[in-house]
Formats: sequence, C-alpha cells, structure tokens
Amino acid sequence: MAQLRVTNLTFSYEGTSDTVLENVSFNIDTDWKLGLIGRNGKGKTTLLNLFLGKYEYEGSITGGICFDYFPYRVSEKDLEKTADELILKWKPQIESWQVLIQLNQINMDAECLYRPFGTLSHGERTRVMLAVLFAGDNEFLLVDEPTNHLDTQARENVKKYLISKKGFILVSHDRDLLDAVVDHVLVLNRKTVEVQAGNFTSWWENKEKSDAFAKAENEKHLKEIGKLKTSADRSDRWAIKSENSKIGFDPIKENDRNISTRSYIGAKTKKMQARVKSFEKRIDREIEEKEGLLQDIEQVIDLKLNPLRFHKQILVNAYEMSLNYAGCKPLFNDLRFQIKRGDRVILSGENGCGKSSIIKAILDLAGFRAQDDEHAGLCVSGTLDVASGLIISYINQNTSFLKGTLKDYCQKNGFDESLLLSILRKLDLSREQFNKNMEDFSEGQKKKVLVASSLITPAHLYIWDEPLNYIDVFSRMQIEKLILEYEPTMLLVEHDVVFGNKIATQKVKL
Repeated sequence: MAQLRVTNLTFSYEGTSDTVLENVSFNIDTDWKLGLIGRNGKGKTTLLNLFLGKYEYEGSITGGICFDYFPYRVSEKDLEKTADELILKWKPQIESWQVLIQLNQINMDAECLYRPFGTLSHGERTRVMLAVLFAGDNEFLLVDEPTNHLDTQARENVKKYLISKKGFILVSHDRDLLDAVVDHVLVLNRKTVEVQAGNFTSWWENKEKSDAFAKAENEKHLKEIGKLKTSADRSDRWAIKSENSKIGFDPIKENDRNISTRSYIGAKTKKMQARVKSFEKRIDREIEEKEGLLQDIEQVIDLKLNPLRFHKQILVNAYEMSLNYAGCKPLFNDLRFQIKRGDRVILSGENGCGKSSIIKAILDLAGFRAQDDEHAGLCVSGTLDVASGLIISYINQNTSFLKGTLKDYCQKNGFDESLLLSILRKLDLSREQFNKNMEDFSEGQKKKVLVASSLITPAHLYIWDEPLNYIDVFSRMQIEKLILEYEPTMLLVEHDVVFGNKIATQKVKL
C-alpha cells in the first residue's frame, strides 16, 4: 500500500479562462476502492489525465505510483485486430495467460480474446479491457465510467468483478455500482474536495446532514446580523441626535439645562458611538463565520415539464409483434405490451436484443423523423399500433449531431433559447459553456442539452433512449424528481437500476 499525495493542484486548459481545478489537496491510499464523484465538468476525467501526466499543472502529485487507465484508446484499424494482438499496444508488460485468468473472473468466454475487436459487443469490449487492465501488478488503476452503454447483465458482471478487486479509482454516476463496489469516496464539491470512508449512499446521507446544518447555521447568522444591524442603526441615530443637541438650547423650553450640560452630553454621545462600533465588530464577526457555509451545497433544483394529455387511453399497442432487418432473423417474437396514458415503460434486455429498434418502429409509425437512419430496413410483423396525432419528444443515444453554438442549435430546431438555457443552468451547465461550440462539450454536457431540449418540448409521449449515459448523479436525481412529480407518459431504455426502480410503472424484458 502506498500513499498518493496531491498538494495545491491547479489546472486550466490552454486558451480558456476556466480553471478546472484550483488549489486541490488530498491524500489517498492506493489500496482503496475509491469512487470519484462530482458534477459534469468538475474535472473528474481531467484529474485522471493529470495522474497519467498528460498535461502540465501547478502544484504537486507525489507517491511514486504507476497508473493505467480504462478505457484504452481503440482506432479504426484496431477494430480489425484481436484483443490478444491489442494487448501489446495496451499493456505490453503482461502476457495472454494473465488476461485469460481475469476473463474467467469476469465471467467471459476466452474465445473473445481471439475475435476481431470490432465484432465484440459494447459489454464484451468493456470486459476484455477490464481484464487487461487488472492483469498487471503494482499499478493504481483509473477506471472511467465502465458501464456506459452496457445492458443490465453486463453491468452486473462488471459490478461483481470490481467488487473482487482493489487499488483503483472508479469514476461512475451509477449509484448501484458505486454502492456495491467502493469503500471510500473522493468528492469534487463545488468549491472544495473531500475524502470520506464509505460508499455513495453513506456519503450522500452525511452530506444531506452537513448541508442541513450549514443552512441552519447560515440562517442563524443571518438573523443575528439582522438584529445587530437594527441595534447599531438605532444607537447610531441616538448618537447623532445627542450630538446635535450638544450645542445650543432653548432656556425656556429646556430650563433644566445650562452650559455645563454640554460635557455630559458629549460623554453620552461618545458612549453611544462606542456601542455602534461594538455592534459593527460583532456584525463583521458574524459575517466572517457565515462565509463559506453554503459554498458546497448541492441543491437539486426543481425542473418543470408540460406534458400534453392525449385524448385516448392507449397510446401504443404491441401484440404478438416481432422485428427483423431485411434478410435477417427476427430480433424477438410475440412481444406484447401497451403504453397507456401516464405509464412509464422501461424496455430492458441485452445489448442488441431490439430495444432501440422498437423505438425506431414506433417513431416511424408516428411519422417522427429521427436524427439518423441507422435502423433502415426494419420490418415489423404482428401488431404495432401507434395512436394517430401523437406528439413525441425523443432523446437519441447519439450526440454526434450536436454541432455549433447553443444559439445555432435553438434557431435550427425552433427552441426558445432563453428557456433552453434556463433549464441547462438548472442542470448545472455553467454560463461559460453557453458561448462554446457543442463539439467542445463533455459527453455529459451534450446529454444535458438533449434532456433540456426534450423538457421544453410539450408532448404526449416522451421516448428516451439511454438518456442518462455520462450524466452526473445529481442531475439524475433532478430528473427522477421531475418525472415522479409531473408523471409524463414515457417509453425509456435505461440501465441505471436505481433510476429504473424509482420511476418505472412497467418493465418490458426482451
């Protein structure tokens, strides 16, 4: 076990005014299973890249530790090679037999190591890379969002595998994965960084308590400051009034006064002014104690949705339905499900079983034009009825079509720019991002653009295909709360177990 020490780490990307990390300091043990938590854009992946020495920075990272990073970079040419051949590129110090041992532990057939990498599914690629990653020795491993695009079973395989390992940092927004795997968390708060023993849930419970305490303390200080300001203002007025009466008086109306009273009034005024200064010092002290109390508060700000109410009870009806692509065998047979008004239906099943194809078939029948035509040649057998006149709001898995500024995006799609930006601010997209091209956004930020676009689109049916990939856990909780409050009719593909259990009224397993 070794200690990784980070001291006064500061970093910003060249050509930008944004400081990603500022004076960050913490110590961690390389024997831990450490979860790295933070909002999109807070610098999680950047921190991992700094550990790898990819960028110059201010401050220090010490400990004499070797790192390795998941996922490995895969080029177009690499897709034609086998994973066994790619080991030499990814981790040249290990041998195939070491990877085979890890493949057995991650519940994967050894033959995947000898197939062209491009023929493997997302889940198979992830597990092969993790097997290679953990096959070495004496390294502190950096695992960056391993469950994106994975189906439920593949996530379970990855989760069980990581539970058996130690000595890594895991970046993930999957609460189920974080709770099952990690024993410590490193949290990039809004202004500070903290390290704490436990998993996501234990940290979040502690944070809610500390946030509630900070809010209560802040409120107490505000009340005390208000009282002190009132007292100071009253004493100041008395002092001014007394000082003004020191010179000159009406001997008829103020027959008890004489010239010697002046010194008495002066002493009284001085005492009042001293009291004012005392109040001001106490106010300054209260303000100083108040400062910083709310700097790390994570407020899950309420979002709004305006779903349309459809006149029919049943929006989508599938009966003994099957799907296939021209010349290919059916993806499934005899599928039955309905989407009724107010239902939130989640499609589940392995990658490639036809979940996105069902969505494409529904969109086609509704006359909805998607951003891509990757499902061209799709044939429907059996019954799939979509109510006529249905208005759909759709979130695609793909974000590659997001180009240009948010202003351009709004003009192209007819969105209210101020409304979209307002939703994005609530989803914690900083104002600095509004002037950037979307190509420069992180994947999580791109996903937030799609979610915000859907939220400002009134619709009878919201169809979201893996909307939460890369989105931070705080925004996931915001979206959960929104759905439970407004109860829109939805069809979703989403593998986040916690999210699905909270919002689904029906699950359809393929």
